[in-house]
Amino acid sequence: MIPATYATNAYKLAQNLANRGDKGQTGGDDLTRPDFAGMLKQAVGSVVDQGRAAEAKQVAYASGKADVVDVVTAVAETQVALETMVTLRDKVISAYEDIMRMSI
Repeated sequence: MIPATYATNAYKLAQNLANRGDKGQTGGDDLTRPDFAGMLKQAVGSVVDQGRAAEAKQVAYASGKADVVDVVTAVAETQVALETMVTLRDKVISAYEDIMRMSI
């Protein structure tokens, strides 16, 4: 499932960060360093691609070339992926608000 894949990837990235030790930001040109913007772009792109695939199945069903079970499954998977993205967005916004409330 897609949400499980996101969770697994996030866990692996967190483990990589934890295992870096005290390198800090002086690590130089570390190509394996996790890129939040890239990860976010990939996740959003995946949801968009899944939505397009669901739409393609709906069109195929309308023209009689697909089974209704495939269409319902594709739409349900897209809905779960979108709900996961919205939940993650809400968590990021909540974390940002918590950080902004901290006193310096």
